[in-house]
Amino acid sequence: MLVSLLLAAGGVLVAAPAHAHDELVSSDPAADAAVDTLPAQLTLTFSGELATDPGATELAVTDGTGASLADGEPVVAGTVVTQALAGAASGVVTVLWKVVSSDGHPISGEYAFTVTAPPSPTATPTDEPTTEPTDEPDEIATPEPLVTATPASDDSSFGDVWPWIVGGLLVAGLGGAVLYLLVSRARREKELEQTRADALSGGGSTPSAPPADGPTDR
Repeated sequence: MLVSLLLAAGGVLVAAPAHAHDELVSSDPAADAAVDTLPAQLTLTFSGELATDPGATELAVTDGTGASLADGEPVVAGTVVTQALAGAASGVVTVLWKVVSSDGHPISGEYAFTVTAPPSPTATPTDEPTTEPTDEPDEIATPEPLVTATPASDDSSFGDVWPWIVGGLLVAGLGGAVLYLLVSRARREKELEQTRADALSGGGSTPSAPPADGPTDR
């Protein structure tokens, strides 16, 4: 009877590890480790294969301000979980993990490591000069009127009547000359007629000397 109980107890002790939950074996970076810079990824190694169902594995990696450093979703391969990291963390980095062990039981945990590199300097915005408001209104420049050169237009009407004006002046001058010649000719003819008439009338009426007394008887 005693032997049977001992054998049964031994069987329980032997079978218990086979049905124990998986656990975290190691991590890189390790818990409480100090690294110079934030690594490109971290890895968690468990004691047994993990479930690969969607949402079965979750990781949260944050810096001291609570900003997330995880880059994408974690990748499960057998007993290893890999999580890509991104950022420039400095100080304590906290890792929260949750996985589903091979027996279907979820397990979770937390650990931290330290990044010793100083924080990257952030560019400070330069102070832009500010213009103090004044009570005087800003002078508004009055735009000067644009002076555009107007192309000279040909006076077509003057060009059309100009030949007529010149022709009229020529005709008027010619008519005046002809009229002057006619008047001058008529005046000369009248003067000639008057001269001829005076000559004719003067020749017959010229008084003659009275006849002398006859010869005296000698």
